[in-house]
Parts: sequence; C-alpha cells; structure tokens
Amino acid sequence: MAQIDVHNLSDHAKFNGFHGMVLFWCALIIIFDGYDLAVAGIALPSIMKEMGVTPATAGYMVSSALFGMMFGAIFLGTVADKIGRRWAIVICIVLFSVFTAIAGLTHDPVMFSATRFLAGLGIGGVMPNVVAQMTEYSPRKIRSTLVTLMFSGYAVGGMLAAVLGKGLIETYGWSYVFFAAAAPVILIPFVLGSLPDSMPFLIKKGRIDELKRIVQRLEPSYIPSADDSFALPDPHTAHGAPIGKLFLDGRGFSTAMLWVAFFMCLFMVYALSSWLTKLMASAGYSLGSALTFVLVLNFGAMIGAIGGGWLADRFHIKYVLMSFYALAAVSITLLGVKMPTELLFIVVGLAGASTIGTQILTYAYVGQYYPMAIRSTGVGLASGVGRSGAILAPIVIGTLVSMSLPLQQNFLAIAVPAVISVIAIGLVNHKRSASAVH
Repeated sequence: MAQIDVHNLSDHAKFNGFHGMVLFWCALIIIFDGYDLAVAGIALPSIMKEMGVTPATAGYMVSSALFGMMFGAIFLGTVADKIGRRWAIVICIVLFSVFTAIAGLTHDPVMFSATRFLAGLGIGGVMPNVVAQMTEYSPRKIRSTLVTLMFSGYAVGGMLAAVLGKGLIETYGWSYVFFAAAAPVILIPFVLGSLPDSMPFLIKKGRIDELKRIVQRLEPSYIPSADDSFALPDPHTAHGAPIGKLFLDGRGFSTAMLWVAFFMCLFMVYALSSWLTKLMASAGYSLGSALTFVLVLNFGAMIGAIGGGWLADRFHIKYVLMSFYALAAVSITLLGVKMPTELLFIVVGLAGASTIGTQILTYAYVGQYYPMAIRSTGVGLASGVGRSGAILAPIVIGTLVSMSLPLQQNFLAIAVPAVISVIAIGLVNHKRSASAVH
C-alpha cells in the first residue's frame, strides 16, 4: 500500500499541460472579474453626468460593489472548503456576470448600487478561490510566478474595460460596457468540465477515484493502485473551525498584519481604479486621455504582477512586497506633481505596478502563508477584511474631490497607506509561514 502525500507531490511536480490548463481557466476567470470591477470606474464620469450625482454620492455608488466583495470574499471563500472550489467559482461567475449586465439597465443611484452589490458578491468571492486553486496545483519552485501570472488577468480585464470604454461610451453610452459583462456565463459548462476540485476536499469527501485521476495528470509518473491511500501532513489537516486555525501555531499577529496590509493595499487600488479617470478629467485631460491613463495603470499592473512573481520566486517574497509598497508611496505621490505627459504615463504605469500588481503579489503571499487545508479560508478572510479598505477608498476620495482640494493632496491621501503596508509586511513572522517549513 502506498501512502501518498498530495501536498508534497504537488510541490515537486514538474510543470505540464495540466498546470497550464488550470492556469488558463483561472486567468480567464480573473480577466472577466477584473473587467467587471474596472467597468464602474471607467464609466464613472458618464454615470455621474447622466444620473446627476455629486462626487460624494458617486463614491457610495462605486463602494456598493466593494461592500458586496467583502461579503463575497468571506462567505464564498470559506464555503468553498465545504461545497468544493469548482461550484464556488461557478456561483461567483453567475453573480458577477449577470448582475453587472443588469446594472447597465438601471437609471437611478439606488438600483445601480443594489445590482453592483450583488455583482460584488461574485467579484469578491472568486478571487480567494482561484488564488487557492492556483497555489494548490502549482509546483513550489514557480508558485509565485504562476499565481501572479494568473492574477495579472485582473489587469488585463481592466485594460479591456478601458479599451471597450473608449470605443463604446462616447458612441453608444455607458450601459453597453456593462452589457458586455454577461459573456462569461457561456463558459460555465467548460469550467465545470475542466477545473479540478481541491485535493483536501476530495480526500475529505472520499472521492478517491477522482483524486487519482487528478494526481495522475499532476504527476504523470504516478501509476494508481487500488491499495493507494492519500493523506495530508498534520499541519495541513484542519480540525474544528478553519477560521480559528488562522490564529494558531504562532500565526495570530502575522494574520493581523496581513489583514492591515490588505486593507491599505486595497484602499490604494480602489481609490485609483474608481477615481483616476475623474481626477485626470478634472485636471484638464479629455475623457479619451483620462481612459488612456487607466489603460496604462492596468498595463503597469500586469508588468508589476508578473515581474513581482518572477522576483518572489528568486528572492524573498516578503522583501519583494515591501519594496513594491515603497515604490507605490513614491509613484502615487508623484501623480499630483506637474510633469510632461510622457513622464506622467511612466509614473502612472509604476503606480499600477506597485498597487494593483502588489495586491496580486500580496494574494500570492497569503496563499503561501497558510497550510493547504485552510488556504481558501486564509485568503478569503484576508481579502474580506481588507475589503473595508476598498469600500472606504471611493467614499473618502469622493469626499476629498467634492472639497475641491489641490490634485496633489488627493494623491497624497492615496499614497499614505503604502507606507503603512511596508511596516505591516515587515512585521509578518515569515518563520510561521507554511511555505517556510518545507
């Protein structure tokens, strides 16, 4: 009888077509997720004009989706450990696709906010699940690279929203960029047929034949036998409440610090995603030019995510993260300084790399920090608690915009959280990380 440790097997497997398939589907889901999230910020100036709302009210409207994301990340991140990751991901796709499209049919702030809240449940819920999925099935040597490569789809979605926004908003109106969000629903049967479920979940449910087929694809040299038994090492077997496990084994303080970093990072990400178009338009740029800044922001995010993942697999991920947050503090502060447009594009790209790109790298770090059996819960809780930063950002910056402060002060308010994030990540005890014990 062979006793097979699936965690160890996944850690040491060589990258093959199975890994590529998991990467493809997770990245594609995140592209749609990123589109649905970015679309409100892209359309914000047009929505404000059509509905006749103030910047402060617009901030609350944008935050409604982020409020939904908080509940989605917590509930749909943890429920995956009970119903399986595939079904949790499918539920999220239905929520964010259908309700983003319905938001395009609304004509008043309340209905818009309600549909965006429901879409937010799916947008927030899918993130921890695909991070946990990619982390679980990635070889340890290239784990950060694969997770951040997958999550760079978030920036691709933002770029797609900016490109479609430039083409559709001025010609047909803002509703049409929302209608386009319904497309992912047709992919659901393919997701169910292609994505594997979590290995600890399959062991827990006794679905061993299914697990053997996955293990054979994960590691082609494995030849299944009727006598094989599958196990997880003790630290990766959750007994009792998974949420309580996040605070055991000396991880309590570090969990709190990861939550602080998430809060601050998501504040920066959503402040920029929601208000960059409007701030640049207020600074005298045309709507087309302002949308180009969003395109550059997300292009920078993609480069930052992939580059950050590459660096994290070669150097210590904790110190790579701290460096990125420091870059965010500098680049966001510089956005409020008068400079030639070409130079401003570079600074916007750096801001995207060090905020959206760093958020993706932070997801990768949290995914590696917790043991496999509580990974979805760990990522979901960090993301969910951090959502309060995302919720506050559009409201806080909307309030500042309505006060007609100098441009530099608006960007300074977005930069301060980056400094706090450097300190928080610096205080994480990496020796308690699951990835540090192998």
